[in-house]
Amino acid sequence: MLEKIIYILGVAFLFYVGYYLITSIGIFKKRKKVTNNNDDKKNFFAVIIAARNEENVIGKLIDSLKKQSYPSEYFDIYVIVNNCTDNTAIEAKKAGAKVISCTEKVSTKGEVLKYTFDLFKDNNKIDAYAIFDADNIVHHDFLAKMNDMINSGYSVAQGFRDTKNISDNWLTSSYAILYYLKSLFLNESRYNMGRSSFLNGTGFVIKKEVIDKHGFNPKTVTEDVEFTAMCAINNEKIGFATDAITYDEQTNSFDVSWKQRKRWSFGTMECLREYFPTLLKKGIKERNFECFDVGLFYLSVILHVVFNLLPIFLLINIIIHFNSLTFDNMLYKIIFIVISYLFGVVVRIILLKRYNKSFKDNIGGVLLFDLFVFSWLPINFICLFIKSCNWDSIKHNRSVDIENV
Repeated sequence: MLEKIIYILGVAFLFYVGYYLITSIGIFKKRKKVTNNNDDKKNFFAVIIAARNEENVIGKLIDSLKKQSYPSEYFDIYVIVNNCTDNTAIEAKKAGAKVISCTEKVSTKGEVLKYTFDLFKDNNKIDAYAIFDADNIVHHDFLAKMNDMINSGYSVAQGFRDTKNISDNWLTSSYAILYYLKSLFLNESRYNMGRSSFLNGTGFVIKKEVIDKHGFNPKTVTEDVEFTAMCAINNEKIGFATDAITYDEQTNSFDVSWKQRKRWSFGTMECLREYFPTLLKKGIKERNFECFDVGLFYLSVILHVVFNLLPIFLLINIIIHFNSLTFDNMLYKIIFIVISYLFGVVVRIILLKRYNKSFKDNIGGVLLFDLFVFSWLPINFICLFIKSCNWDSIKHNRSVDIENV
């Protein structure tokens, strides 16, 4: 019986891995050229920053935005302060942003964005929203590249997410590697094949008309993952602008990382319960690849737990049949494990080289990334059963000038 379970899990795992290998072939295609249908059009951006107790970092983000190569008359910077007990509003004003105090009770970034979008609903000056987190800093060409994406026909676009403190320790390096994997194998691959990419938390743009038409009323704690489903359901393709770079601050504390990733996994489970039936129905009825794609992504929390039962069952099976095992059988299993690990290390080294990062400075992340992923297993298991998850504020202290990344 145990061997049958192992076989079924193994086959399912191969299908799952095979799907993502097939959808990754776009990385070998020539990068899709952005065709600007209106070279002269300058869209007006409302840059939205939801900020809660971010006095240490908000100034550097605003400074990087004010250094954009995009004409300053075509964007305004808004800091939406909420639940603040520090001087975020003062620092934001000092840096040159327009500060809006959220007067409604909000507990998530999604609720802050909804409040802001509702506030700007009748503002016909705005063409698009650019969304950032307060701990970000932004490459000087970000808005210019996103303007090209909008003019080429995309109403929603995700930028490239980099890390401003990648070399703090093995954990921050692991976060960076995770985002590089997502950017390359999820977003750039799909974009090159003409499919829809995924929103990824920060550094993305949405045309105002999309919000006005479809609304924005997040029901989960992961508004980016949720809005990706809304785009799929409403046939709004998400573009990927690899040259529109946002530098994010990653936590170097495992305890904080645990809480953060727990919120992400819980939010994905919320999205699964809320949107999976609709995604599946529309995917089948209209043969909509994006709906299937997002739906499978929502299953990742469950599948991560289920597929990690495979090595556990294999270990149990080895123990049960230990007396019948030969030295050769054991050696083959050990060699397979070692080769699999080394293959992952090589992929991570190639990723760092691709994005001009030092292997020497990030060796911890390269060697311990599997531990980072494996530590997600208990998090995902817990999220299968819990009914609520608090939004814990993450303290950001890394104040970095855009010229220094």
